Amino acid sequence: MLNTYPAANAGADSSDIVWFDLLEPTADELARVEAAIGAPLPTLASLREIEPSRRLRRQGEVLYMSMPTAIRRSADDMTTAPVGFVLSHERLVTLRFTALPAFDAVAAGFDAAALGAHPGCAVFADLCQQIVGRVADGLERRAEELNALSATAFRSDDSKGRRSIRTNRLLRIQLRQVGALGNRLSEVRDGLLGLGRVVAFVDQALAEDVNHGIKARLASLRADITALGDYEEHLANKVQFILDAMMGLISIAQNDTFKVLTIVSIVGIPPTLIAGVYGMNFHNMPEYSWSFGYQYGLAAILISAVIPVVWFKIKGWF
Repeated sequence: MLNTYPAANAGADSSDIVWFDLLEPTADELARVEAAIGAPLPTLASLREIEPSRRLRRQGEVLYMSMPTAIRRSADDMTTAPVGFVLSHERLVTLRFTALPAFDAVAAGFDAAALGAHPGCAVFADLCQQIVGRVADGLERRAEELNALSATAFRSDDSKGRRSIRTNRLLRIQLRQVGALGNRLSEVRDGLLGLGRVVAFVDQALAEDVNHGIKARLASLRADITALGDYEEHLANKVQFILDAMMGLISIAQNDTFKVLTIVSIVGIPPTLIAGVYGMNFHNMPEYSWSFGYQYGLAAILISAVIPVVWFKIKGWF
């Protein structure tokens, strides 16, 4: 799909178009835009290249740039999709293969009269500001989710029995949530790194005669992107901290289980030994002739089981 801003009438000259926005374009739409700007457009394969020399290059007065941007694939899953820019002072061509709310917002508020002497650069700055604002909003939501997970993980008391089983099940659910948050933050960081490189490249490549307002906006965007990158790193460190803490809680729960099994096995050893001794059936065993030998044996088994339990209780094992 090809959208032009301002919208071009059928058969009209394309020289007045400031922004060509290509969304999952067809071969015919690509050819039309290439003919209008007099330059080739990058392919999807080239947009996915990760080498800086492939993502950021200059041909004459035209800048070719690409970057990954984070998109929501589902309620709990994010991925990155490539976005391409072909920028000159007067025109901007954007090439993307997924819908992005930031582009829709800029398109809805497009006003050619307010763009100034270098409209292509102005539209590019508007797009970058929208992307930065939405990334900031997304990081704020991720921070709220992390705070909620942190409060839930560290607020719960020690539980036993069935409550312990429910707590362990909750820990497993929270562990998956923390992993999903870490994945989303990773995708956001990829997008921020790419956007930061693109904005810095444009800021350095623009001539000094470019509108000073645009240069100031780009400088402000670079500062905002740096701050968001630092904040994302803080959130990523918090994700790792919560992940380590949850793994520690799971390890403690496992240790408690092994402790119970150890206590049970130790408590069962003396009764088993006594029952084994008096189960040998030798005729010369003096206890066989006792009137209360059976009761004696049962009492010895019970006492030998109770003594370890009392000892472990005194030592605070349970």
